[in-house]
Amino acid sequence: MKLILASASPRRSELLGHLGVPFDVRPSNIDETLVPGEGAHAYVERLARQKAGAAGSDLVLAADTSVVIDDEVLGKPGHDVWLGRQMLRRLSGRPHEVITGIAVSGPRGLVCRVVSSQVVFRALSEAEIAWYVGSGEGADKAGGYALQGKAGAFITSVVGSPSNVIGLPLADTIELLRGAGLVLPMDGP
Repeated sequence: MKLILASASPRRSELLGHLGVPFDVRPSNIDETLVPGEGAHAYVERLARQKAGAAGSDLVLAADTSVVIDDEVLGKPGHDVWLGRQMLRRLSGRPHEVITGIAVSGPRGLVCRVVSSQVVFRALSEAEIAWYVGSGEGADKAGGYALQGKAGAFITSVVGSPSNVIGLPLADTIELLRGAGLVLPMDGP
């Protein structure tokens, strides 16, 4: 059974690669607009389901990660320096939630789950915020930061899956892939 990762995220590819299972990357192009009144958990689950369904008839793994603070989903700041700084100011000194919807679609059907982790940032100075945003590292990341990069220096705690914060909760992914019938290298001969 061939596994397809329906994501262009290099972080998801790297995390999935740690499992030692061969896979092809086939990103899904779907509308990722938040529906008015849609909660963050419903949002990431909907996107993961749509990505998994849009990628074809093989065994497909899809995911979508969002950062949530004050019940608001923070998107990716892109190269908007002002927006990147605003996001980090909101996260500074406070806990926030990182949620990932993961979906697996294959011969046994489609299953989905939402995984949540809580991340706490220490208080950041304006100089630190400017330095980080100026690095460009967070431009294409939900919430404007990357745990596995320079922003790791800002994080005082993670409750839940660290790989979820990076973009693919591995323990849950393994469970869903096994449930779909995929034998992983760690499962033995």
